[in-house]
Amino acid sequence: MRLEKYQNVQDGRLKHAGHDYLELAETYGTPLYIFDEASFRERVKGYQQAMETPYFETEVLYASKALLTKAIARLISELGIGQDVVSAGEIFTGIHNGVNPEKMYFHGNNKLNQEIRYAIENNVGTIVIDNRMEVERVNQIAGEVGKKQRVLLRLNPGVEAHTHEYIMTANLDSKFGESVFDEAIDTVIQRLATAENLNFAGFHSHIGSQIFEEASFYKAATELLTFSAAVQNKLGIKIEEINFGGGFGVYYTETDQPFNVVDFLPNFIEHVHAEAVKLEINLKKVTIEPGRSLVNASGSTLYEIGDLKHTAGGKDYAFIDGSMNDNIRPALYQAKYEAMVVNKAEFPAEKTYTIAGKACESGDKIIENIELPELTTGDLLLVNGTGAYNYSMASNYNRIPRPAMIHVIEDKHYLTVKRESFEEMMMREI
Repeated sequence: MRLEKYQNVQDGRLKHAGHDYLELAETYGTPLYIFDEASFRERVKGYQQAMETPYFETEVLYASKALLTKAIARLISELGIGQDVVSAGEIFTGIHNGVNPEKMYFHGNNKLNQEIRYAIENNVGTIVIDNRMEVERVNQIAGEVGKKQRVLLRLNPGVEAHTHEYIMTANLDSKFGESVFDEAIDTVIQRLATAENLNFAGFHSHIGSQIFEEASFYKAATELLTFSAAVQNKLGIKIEEINFGGGFGVYYTETDQPFNVVDFLPNFIEHVHAEAVKLEINLKKVTIEPGRSLVNASGSTLYEIGDLKHTAGGKDYAFIDGSMNDNIRPALYQAKYEAMVVNKAEFPAEKTYTIAGKACESGDKIIENIELPELTTGDLLLVNGTGAYNYSMASNYNRIPRPAMIHVIEDKHYLTVKRESFEEMMMREI
């Protein structure tokens, strides 16, 4: 397993910023989500600095679908970044933990009327319109609330992103956004610009997730800017902001080769500026919406090894006390992970295991065919790269309680999400 810079092996055991994983397990139990706060802070600040430019205003918006807790929301507020939200629940969590709603961008392909009203009444800064029907609903509700709502239009530029089918968001048949190739797109934009209760500011696009090719982002930027110039020239509508979304790829296993986002962003901003000048677009603001690339490497999950099984077919299973309930990604996306036995960090890898969970599903496998030291019941297994889309997609399937989460910051660690109890699973049931 590739170690993060906050991890090291000492006295034969893997440690997190000097904290022994065995002691963390004794204190908080397992399964346990562990979030390294210092590396998250460093990454956010790196993105912010890399976006700085004299050409136009820039802003980093955290895509909170990747991971959102009260503690994460407080960090968003403290670090001064914006928040990309996709539901009233994410808006509520942000507002009630210090996030400025003016710095929120509300996304979603089927926002409910009550969510739109909640957003407008609570001063959410920008609503990203997904489709032509939504234009009328947001305009009407804004009028009823008595506000003029700032909006962007999500465009689908048809840029092919080489990633998993489920996380491609800009192919021609995507459920997200209005296609730039649709004959009626001009009509949609004209309506946005003339709606009495809307302030149309520009466009948004997000071409997908886990993208490892810088060229995909440059191509999307060129397409969006070229389209924006056509809109200005043909319709006389000024485009002040372009939101380029997120999707920067991250490392899970050695087959992943992500580019350095902090190195990429200044060059990307220069490209956007140069294209805007060439096309005579007076951009006022450029935004991005990273999620996974900000939190994933900061997160890991600690499990205890339970029973071991050798099948008649020759497969060796090691069962963990977690399951697809705390990490659905391998079952949903065929996601791959690396892991280490923290109490045997210097033991040689001499056996091939499939790490499987305790859920009643044959597909509940976290890692297949991983080389590890000989395992025994009670060993602790750490899976890296679980900061994004693990806790946020967790469930109670099989009535399995969701794990606890802790934050580690230098010489301290503290609980941010309590381990769910059986009683808490039934609290809303009658």
